[in-house]
Amino acid sequence: MPSAIAPTPFASSSPPALAAEPGFGVYVHWPFCLSKCPYCDFNSHVREAVPEARWRRALLAELDHYAQGTPGRTVTSVFFGGGTPSLMQPETVAAVLERIRALWPTAPDLEVTLEANPGAVEAQRFAGYAAAGVSRLSLGVQALSDEALAMLGRVHDRAEAVAAIELAHASFPRVSFDLIYARPEQTPAAWRAELDEALALAGEHLSVYQLTVEPGTAFHRQRRLGRLRLPDENSQAALYDLTQERLRAAGLPAYEISNHARPGAVCRHNLTYWRYGDYVGVGPGAHGRLTGPARKVATMQHRLPETWLDAVETAGHGTREETPLTFADRREEMVMMSLRLAEGLDRDRFAAETGETLAQAFPAERLNPLLDARFLIADEAGLRATPKGWRRLDAVLGALLA
Repeated sequence: MPSAIAPTPFASSSPPALAAEPGFGVYVHWPFCLSKCPYCDFNSHVREAVPEARWRRALLAELDHYAQGTPGRTVTSVFFGGGTPSLMQPETVAAVLERIRALWPTAPDLEVTLEANPGAVEAQRFAGYAAAGVSRLSLGVQALSDEALAMLGRVHDRAEAVAAIELAHASFPRVSFDLIYARPEQTPAAWRAELDEALALAGEHLSVYQLTVEPGTAFHRQRRLGRLRLPDENSQAALYDLTQERLRAAGLPAYEISNHARPGAVCRHNLTYWRYGDYVGVGPGAHGRLTGPARKVATMQHRLPETWLDAVETAGHGTREETPLTFADRREEMVMMSLRLAEGLDRDRFAAETGETLAQAFPAERLNPLLDARFLIADEAGLRATPKGWRRLDAVLGALLA
């Protein structure tokens, strides 16, 4: 189909070979959920019926569009996110993966992650996803108590969560699941017990997020009305410290501010984001970053599912915006992503991406106070946040990028 925005060639100027290559990923967004969680500000939507055959064709068409501008790139990871991708039929997942392999070279150890909810309907599809080529399942467990799950608006209970984790381990070579902490009235003792139970179930990877209240969510409205009270700042800090200490002692140190893994078990797709690598984003609201011969662009698809679907069926893609990124944009994005990582910001990669050295980008009067206060460490490798800096990362980034 004709394209309103012609694909730009991005293959001939791949980033130079440096340490910790970020890879090249493909993100596929499935925007539908059974219900909207009260804390969620993702691009997710509830629909009575989804014409999946149309959606499958549209996803394939958008992959075709972006492949025209990225020939020869080797895909190292694919991530099905949402929404709730485990509401997709395995046949759709298989078709998407088959098309990706037809359009690009793929790495021999291609990582394919699919996000799933632990509900019984989704769990019945695990074998089909594994057969389709999914190698890593990420489960949205969020809590291991029925009371907490109800408060978080989850549609599964604790028993379903545990059963889904066990089934996932039997179905996929790699498994992770998410937990949310700093919930109302949560105590350190209760959280430690929940972490210990999670560690007995987790295996190699665990994602642990502090509950935040985002504008536009149901929790934001409840908090404004005084119906939702989160732990105070000191209590949140104590829960964060407990999380880091307990998971590190269990052999799952944080490789990113909210993600913990045994050696060799990190999520390679997410590392592509955090190392500021290139990735194609398809599906409603998906974002992408693509580097070309003389520029890097940010792509964004239409957010509303029906708008995106109509655009793809009309023009062959649902791209809403394709924005060239200035060196200043790239500097800011790379710093914000990389300082989330334990490895931090690679000095050589930063120079290749932005055309600046760290010293040129961050003059001493701005950087030295953060180093002196032990929020950041600068060395031969580059720049990274200390544990103290991670606790206050938003403020550290604000000061560094001011």
